Amino acid sequence: MHLSTIRISNFRRLTDVKIDLDKDISIFVGSNNSGKTSVAQAMHLFLGGSRDRVSIHDISASKWRDIDAFQRGDDGAALPELGLDLWFEVSEDDLHRVIDLLPSLNWEGTHVGVRITCGPRDPERTLERFRERRRLAQEAAPAAGPEGEEDYVAPPTSLREYLESEIGREYEFRYFVLDVAQFDADFAQSEDYDPLELVKEQGRSGPDIVNSLVKTDFLYAQRHLSDASGGDRAEQLSRRLSRYYRRNFEKLTEDFNAIKALAESKELLNAHLAHVFADTLERLSELGYPGIANPRLLIKSALNPATVMGTGDGTHLHYALDDEGFTLPDNYNGLGFKNLIYMVVELLDVHARWSAIEDHRPPLHLVFIEEPEAHLHAQLQQVFANKVLDILADDAGEPGFFRTQLALTTHSPHILFERGFKPIRYFRREGSGLDQATSVLNLSEFYETTANPSRDFLERYMKLTHCDLFFADAAILVEGNVERLLMPQMIRNSAPGLRSTYLSVLEIGGAFGHRFRSLIEFLGITTLIITDLDSVNGPVPDTAQGNADVQHDQAGDTTENSVPGRTCPPETPGAVTSNQMLRQWLPGRERIDELLTAGSGEKTLEADGTHHAAVRVTYPGTVEMALGDQRLQRAGRTLEAAFAFENLDWTQLPVNADLNLLILNPQNIEAVAQSLHDRIHGSNFKKTDFALGLLSKNPAEWTVPRYISEGLQWLATQLQVDTQPQANDQAR
Repeated sequence: MHLSTIRISNFRRLTDVKIDLDKDISIFVGSNNSGKTSVAQAMHLFLGGSRDRVSIHDISASKWRDIDAFQRGDDGAALPELGLDLWFEVSEDDLHRVIDLLPSLNWEGTHVGVRITCGPRDPERTLERFRERRRLAQEAAPAAGPEGEEDYVAPPTSLREYLESEIGREYEFRYFVLDVAQFDADFAQSEDYDPLELVKEQGRSGPDIVNSLVKTDFLYAQRHLSDASGGDRAEQLSRRLSRYYRRNFEKLTEDFNAIKALAESKELLNAHLAHVFADTLERLSELGYPGIANPRLLIKSALNPATVMGTGDGTHLHYALDDEGFTLPDNYNGLGFKNLIYMVVELLDVHARWSAIEDHRPPLHLVFIEEPEAHLHAQLQQVFANKVLDILADDAGEPGFFRTQLALTTHSPHILFERGFKPIRYFRREGSGLDQATSVLNLSEFYETTANPSRDFLERYMKLTHCDLFFADAAILVEGNVERLLMPQMIRNSAPGLRSTYLSVLEIGGAFGHRFRSLIEFLGITTLIITDLDSVNGPVPDTAQGNADVQHDQAGDTTENSVPGRTCPPETPGAVTSNQMLRQWLPGRERIDELLTAGSGEKTLEADGTHHAAVRVTYPGTVEMALGDQRLQRAGRTLEAAFAFENLDWTQLPVNADLNLLILNPQNIEAVAQSLHDRIHGSNFKKTDFALGLLSKNPAEWTVPRYISEGLQWLATQLQVDTQPQANDQAR
């Protein structure tokens, strides 16, 4: 038995989301303010069932208009209701546990569900009480103000304002049995379905039933592990261990002989502590930390027999420096190590309290861990993600009937590296203002529906390089290392507003970029693709992949025999692109002349009801080269060529010869264009050296290639940030 799906409605950003939970561990990822933490807060609110915790700000902002409409008396208007659906996957052995949730004797299937709502007790009476409160407030308000000033209106001026203080009295929690036969595959109910309410008179109450099935605990990101001297560290590790002891371990009996012995020698209690904490410390050692070269953990008495383990100061955590008894207290070790120990002890604590429930122990233990990476370096993050389930292994009782499920919210690519695609639940932000909302995507569905080799390629690539895509506001897919190195400065020059956003820059190349299409469209993340034109003589052989420089002769000479698939200038008659991104995704063209005349609409995939992702591809286009008084229309095949063509006068200065773009004794501008093409695509041109050399120059002296500048400004417009470069930005 496990909790397979939760559906949350009208709670903050989570207007209507379905979240599939993994049997063991689910990892919630997404950009900031996408609603990850709200899931844990919703569970805390609904499972706690306390009306005092409800706030009007818990109601989705998009539903505030409904409150105003209800106040006006609009037809069909109703006060919003918050809801949480819990779906449990059960087997025949679990039926006795969920007997109260079976909708009928004819129930068939593997899922039972319960709905918890928080809605108005009596909407009409709520409206009446609001109007009465407003009337009394107006009668008690001061008289009209001076002439010319608006009269003072005493609060509450609206039903929303009234509910800010009175929602705890006006709203109540209710519980319903859900019939899976009335829901579709996504657990969306049929329109005419009216669930059966659980009432106390029918047996156990709704809260009793829910709490008999699942126990929920929360580990929040703020763990108060500061090392500030002189302050009171309320969550000091030693005190936390004392609390863990008081809750979960058998105490040493208050035998006066034992106390006397303890007073005479600390060895008895130290032996006791070593025994009761042996399993805990051994589980900590499974994390592979502190490691061979680091001190071991010991629990030692503070030599106060009357208060040992009974207060936060009775026992201290120490670190053994050698085998001769030299130790240091816990505040002499690093913050990361303390945080790791704290989380493990906290997890063991909540797990032990769940395991210790003797009567009607809930079969499920759901633990939310918020940002476990806080204060942990990369290796510790990976170790924690890999070992956390082993730490909580339940080796007592009936393991077949009891299960711990974890839900982690994280911004750590290192945690994703350990777990892969399947447990990821991606929180995608949608809308803005009052209409802001979230949808949750199950990456295991993407994994199962994406065919190989694309699926394995994407998972391996993301694990090795760019798991940060799952936390970004937008993605920039670039051709290669040169674009990746230059992108920060080009953003500063062309669209500085993007520097305030979270961008994931992925180096993908023209040969494999199209394989990211399925992932980008699945996630619905705004994406700019910066790629090369990659012109070759047509037609392209079926085996051609990506940039065809390998088919260019080593001397770098462009021959006139038009060998199919060989590198050529874009102006070559009949030239085509070898770039699979341009051929198979956007704009879906093969001929170079068609690519050069494609409009912005052909290069852009707008976000709409079908495509959640706005995608734009940009590549070198025809520009006017200028060398003195000479002018020439040309398109660069790659970034390096496009840069040279648009900064021709500057690149031909002797001071910039280290960029390897200086052409000596040129006959005319056409000869310069051809020589630049040959040099850039020759075997002696080092692209990375060009990028590093350019970074050493004053960025105010050169121009970002037009196609990149236009693409970055499009992205800035999509993210609603400043698109205009500042003079002081360009000078940096």
